[in-house]
Amino acid sequence: MLTTEDFTHFPLQMWEKVLSKVKKAVVFMDDRCAEALHWNGGAAALLEAGARNLKQFSSFEACSVNEPKAVFVVSTLLKGTTVDIIKDIISLSHFQYCVVFTTVAHSVHLLANNVTTEMEGTPVFEQFEEKLCEWMGNMNYTAEVMHVPVVFAPVSQQLVILPPFAQLFPLLSPDLDTINAKRPEKKRFGSLGDLDIHSLPAELQIEIKSLASALNSMFEATSTREESFAVGPMSRLIAGELANHPQAKNRRKTAPNKASIIFVDRTMDLTGAVGHHGDNLVEKILTVLRPLPGHVTDVQVDMLELTSLQRTPDSQNTLAPGCLAQTQPSAARSLWEAMLTSKYKESVMEVRRQLVEAASKEKLPIKMSMGRVTPEQLCSYVQLFRSRWGALESHCGVLQLGLATSQTLRHPGLPRWDACLAFERLLLQALGDSDFPAVLRQLLPLMKPRGGEDSSSSGSRLGEDECGPDELILLLVYLYSLADEAPPGDQDTEAEELEKLERELIGALTLVITRETELSPLLQKLTGCANPEELTTERAHSAVEKMFETLGGLIHTRDNLKQLRSVYTASDGVHQATYRPFLRQILEEVFHPDRLECPDIEHMSGGLTDLLKTGFSMFMKVTRPHPSDNPLLFLFLVGGVTPSELRLIKEIVTTHKPGTQVLVLSTRLLRPTDIPELLFSTQRLAPDIGV
Repeated sequence: MLTTEDFTHFPLQMWEKVLSKVKKAVVFMDDRCAEALHWNGGAAALLEAGARNLKQFSSFEACSVNEPKAVFVVSTLLKGTTVDIIKDIISLSHFQYCVVFTTVAHSVHLLANNVTTEMEGTPVFEQFEEKLCEWMGNMNYTAEVMHVPVVFAPVSQQLVILPPFAQLFPLLSPDLDTINAKRPEKKRFGSLGDLDIHSLPAELQIEIKSLASALNSMFEATSTREESFAVGPMSRLIAGELANHPQAKNRRKTAPNKASIIFVDRTMDLTGAVGHHGDNLVEKILTVLRPLPGHVTDVQVDMLELTSLQRTPDSQNTLAPGCLAQTQPSAARSLWEAMLTSKYKESVMEVRRQLVEAASKEKLPIKMSMGRVTPEQLCSYVQLFRSRWGALESHCGVLQLGLATSQTLRHPGLPRWDACLAFERLLLQALGDSDFPAVLRQLLPLMKPRGGEDSSSSGSRLGEDECGPDELILLLVYLYSLADEAPPGDQDTEAEELEKLERELIGALTLVITRETELSPLLQKLTGCANPEELTTERAHSAVEKMFETLGGLIHTRDNLKQLRSVYTASDGVHQATYRPFLRQILEEVFHPDRLECPDIEHMSGGLTDLLKTGFSMFMKVTRPHPSDNPLLFLFLVGGVTPSELRLIKEIVTTHKPGTQVLVLSTRLLRPTDIPELLFSTQRLAPDIGV
């Protein structure tokens, strides 16, 4: 029987195809593939396989005369910008042998070239091989072009992410308006649920088909027949595309292994993604430490504590940063797994325990201390390894995770986490007693420039715990994602009041943003400005207006659901109001002992057979496939999953159906600020696919 381990090993098997070609080659790789490799052994795997060097996939890179072989690994179509960069690198080099790997299947290349019929062989790749020889300057030189789905990154035993699809996010009502604007009035769609794959822009169609193709490769390599289910409009499109994949139909007839896969749109529950309620260490690490350059998931860990370097402005660039990725089976790997799925206090205690154990193994003079774990204590344990090269090498992974923890615990931005959590709890209680505009109005006093004269008027905005624009935007997303849970008032009066209040909030938030002395990555993406000098009031106001248009669409994300429409339980006078995670509700439905059929978890794999069953069921009993039928369950979160949700999934499976193996697949591992970046991105309908 297949286990989740077979699927976490699958990405390594795909990278083996690349590794078999890199001997004596200089490897050029784009950021998305580099991030996937990062969780599959990293650059060390390439160098151990014989690669001479690893370089960025950029027109500014090239090789010398004594480097005749190149391997390119890209996550895009072999069209447009991608082709230009490959041509530039080859023209500036002296290659005699070029290998190009693309994660995009040949069938998708045909679609991108407007070829709808099935063709023998791989003509697009063959033509590109000829171009490579042409650019190398000799048609007798060797060129190879092939597809390999190196898009999967096993972050843990429970989670596999797909970095090339990190920007893929479910569509929202403003996107529907954009799609409808290009269609005749009679052919416009009434809701996101009515969209079909052919109604989407070409770039988004290609991205969805590439994702379906990658998933099909995984199921093909493991001889798995999947039953697909979907919750949400984007999930329906992806699941439908997987069900209709030409190779998938043949595979499902003969594959001996069975699994269920449930696709879930992130927009079904944004409350859990932006909230600060997660009792999870990794969530805090991802939030406060800076991202690793070129990466979506991992962060930079300052390694200065392990050296004798003095802390100066230049020392930051002298030393390569550490990271969270632990790819080899070791104490560090087990510590990372514990940090990801344990409660906050348990994780911090485990970090201390592992550091103490590592120091004891190396017979270092450690001073034991019980009680609360402090960042200073963790730092003192790490510093014992300073300049002891053998010990450093043996315990490098644990030391990186220990430093990540200590740097997070003493980070000046951490008090803001607790301030946001406190305010979210207040909003949650108010939501059951007041209409939405009344609850939203409670955000207005917070909308004041940081460190301003009237900061003292609000207790929560004193010192380090005062909310900046990033936190204010997160609170807005949090509240709008719960707007439908508020008791309804008079519709006309409420709409008028909301419109007036939103104008006030837009003005206040514009002022907050324009008074910032430094723009956070979120504000840079939101406004399109790299620094405050570029940011005019008009530009900030326009960005905030567009943001509120998108926020308005969040109110209706669960409108099409019949049963799972709420993520909120109001106070009953005895118990406080609580947030009910959407994933918890889905899994409780899936693992219900009576195998109840949930109308919101739509079965997508059946095709004609399913339609026939639907017809027969009118006059005879027909058993439909159920997600709990199979011993292996995949949960695919379209738009990202949080570390807190990973723990939640693990707890629910252990409680409700201990024998079931569950593997979470997702486009990315989320930090709270990722959600506004994805929500307010203009790239949802036109992702970067290299054209």
